[in-house]
Amino acid sequence: MKTLRIAVIGAGPVGLALALLAARQLPGAQVSLFDARPGDKDVSGDPRTLALSLGSVQLLERLAAWDATLAEPIREVWVSQQAPVLAVPGWMGAPEVRLKASDLGSPMLGAVIAYGALVAPMQRAWDALVATEPARLTSRFGTPVAALKDLDGAVEVDAGVAEAFDLAVIAEGGVFGDRAQQLADLRSDYRQDAWVGTVTLEGGVRGLAVERFTRHGPAALLPLPPQGATPRAALVWCVPRDDDPVRELDDTQRVAVLNTVFDPAVGRITGLSSLKCFALGLAAQRSLVRARQVRIGNAAQTLHPVAGQGLNLGLRDAFALATALRDACDRSRAAPDLDA
Repeated sequence: MKTLRIAVIGAGPVGLALALLAARQLPGAQVSLFDARPGDKDVSGDPRTLALSLGSVQLLERLAAWDATLAEPIREVWVSQQAPVLAVPGWMGAPEVRLKASDLGSPMLGAVIAYGALVAPMQRAWDALVATEPARLTSRFGTPVAALKDLDGAVEVDAGVAEAFDLAVIAEGGVFGDRAQQLADLRSDYRQDAWVGTVTLEGGVRGLAVERFTRHGPAALLPLPPQGATPRAALVWCVPRDDDPVRELDDTQRVAVLNTVFDPAVGRITGLSSLKCFALGLAAQRSLVRARQVRIGNAAQTLHPVAGQGLNLGLRDAFALATALRDACDRSRAAPDLDA
């Protein structure tokens, strides 16, 4: 009986999710996980903030790869539009939508977690599976993938040594450096920058996620675990690159402007970390499948951070692909014909 050989390229959240799902749902398959970073590198301190949907949290719980003590639940979402500075005839007030987990009978709508606090438990869960089945599951950390080559009924993964697999799943947008973005079929520069950091709030509501649409672009506050009794939130502040109202301001001025951007009911912003600026754009592939290669997550598409759907879509990609492979194996009672 032929054994299905899967190469997962990229050990970020999406790649790890697929590797965990494939290991559990495809008990007869060989799964190899490739990543350029060393396996013993401590990623737990990476502070980048991620917003996960409830479905993503539930998936990670099922994979035994979720540490709830490191996350802040989102209990309420408030989306609104900032009123225009100048009076507009017929303006009836700022539109808004509020969603509460309690109204839906759910403990949360999602959660906010640091990148390192998400990836470290996922890698520990993967390492534990590898330790139990080393002949079937393999970690290739510290092994960058240089190229992929289509073969007749297989795909060759060049990671120092060329090796053939039945399927290669590219789960890392930067797996081939900047060239991955250059090769995207669809590219669009949004001409927007995102200023990212952390704020402290006075009178803030714990568990409240805020999305505010302004004339410059969307701004968001994502709840973080408090420091003592002081509520904190991750800030994503999107502004036009060619007319940036943030770049020339000092921190005191930025705090003052932010308190005009967000409704006072959110709480008064009293402190602001150093902000980092990221250019925003779209990069996507017209087709996510080519021969024996599949792209998921950021390798398939990168999105504007509004609504925080990028990672959630990537985790959905991993779940959908693992489910499709499992169903194909169940129908064939062996390794499926991936060319069919």
